[in-house]
Amino acid sequence: GYCIKIVIKMSKTSDLLFWYNQQNYNLPWRTDQDPYKIWISEIMLQQTQVQTVIPYYLNWVQQYPAVEDLASAKIDDLLLIWQGLGYYKRVHNILSTAKIIVKEYNGKFPQDYANLITLSGIGDYTASMILSIAFQESINVPIDGNIKRIMSRLYILPLEATTLKNYKKHTIDYIDSSNPGDSIQALMDLGREICKPMNPLCCDCPINTYCIANQKNLTDKFPIKIKKKSIPHYNISVGLIWHKNQFIISKRKKNQLLGGLWELPGGKRKIQENALQCLKREIKEELDIKVVKPKEIGTIQHKYSHMKLSITLFVCDYKEGKAKSLASEEIKWIQYREKKDFAFPSATHKLFKIYEVKKCK
Repeated sequence: GYCIKIVIKMSKTSDLLFWYNQQNYNLPWRTDQDPYKIWISEIMLQQTQVQTVIPYYLNWVQQYPAVEDLASAKIDDLLLIWQGLGYYKRVHNILSTAKIIVKEYNGKFPQDYANLITLSGIGDYTASMILSIAFQESINVPIDGNIKRIMSRLYILPLEATTLKNYKKHTIDYIDSSNPGDSIQALMDLGREICKPMNPLCCDCPINTYCIANQKNLTDKFPIKIKKKSIPHYNISVGLIWHKNQFIISKRKKNQLLGGLWELPGGKRKIQENALQCLKREIKEELDIKVVKPKEIGTIQHKYSHMKLSITLFVCDYKEGKAKSLASEEIKWIQYREKKDFAFPSATHKLFKIYEVKKCK
C-alpha cells in the first residue's frame, strides 16, 4: 500500500508539472527566484487579479529594484504609485518590513518560517510562498482561494473539513518535494485558468482523473458556498472647496482605512440630514471653516469589501476661518493640476472625473 501511495503521488505531481511547463504563463515575477520580488508580487496579488497587478509590479521594481531601495523610500511616494490597487495598509506594512529586513537581517530575507511570520503584512500564505518559491522549501504549503477551490473539488470537502490544516494536508499530495515552487505556481495557474469559480474547464484539467467532484458531476456544488452577510450603505457628502485658485485636501490618519491617502473633506450623513447640511457640518467639524455658494455636482457609487458608499460632490467657495486639520493628519491647499502628485483613493478619482465632465459642459 505504501508503494502504491508513492506512485500515485508522483503521478499527481508529474501530471501537474507537465501541464505547468507546457502552459508557460510568462508572469514577470517568475523570471527569477528573488525573495524580494516574490514578496512584492504576492502582496500586490492579494485580493487583486493578475492582469491588474502586472503594470503596478513592473513600475514598482523599476523604481525600487531591491529591498534596500525600498527601505529608504517615503511612504507618500509609495502610496502614489500604489494608488488604484486598494488595501493601502499593505503599503505601510511593506515599508515597515523592508526597514526591518535591511536593519535586522542585513538586507537578506529570513529563510525560516518563524522569522518571516513576524514581519508586518506577512502571514502564513505569504511566508509559505516565499519559502517554497525562493528557497524551494516544501514543508509549509501556501493556501489561497485558488488552492482551496481545487482541493474542495478534488476531495468534495464538506464545510467542516474546510480548515487551513486540512487544505494543507490535501495540497501536499500535489507538491513535488524537489520542485515545490513550480508545483505551487502550477496550482495557482490551474485555479485561475482552469478550475474557475464558475464554469470550470474540467476537460482541460491535467488532474481531472483524481477529482471526485468531476467524476460525480458536482463541480458546481464545491466549494460549498457560505451565504454572505449584507454590508452597510452610507451616504457621504464631500466638498471641492476653492480659495484663490486652490482647493483643500486632507490626509487620512495612518491608522484609518486608506491611511496616508489624500481626500476631499467631508463625511457621513446623519439621519434626517440632507446632503448639503451634512457637507456644512462636516467641513466645520473637520476644518473649522465656513463655505459659500455650494453647488451640487453629482453622486458616485463606490464599493468596498465591507461597505457601500454613495458620495455626493459639492463645489463651493471658502468664506472664513483658518483651516485646521481637526480630523486628519494634514491639510493642503493645492492647484487642480497638482493633484497628480498626491495619492487619492479610487472614489476620489471618480469625483474628480464627474467634476471635470460637469466643468466641460
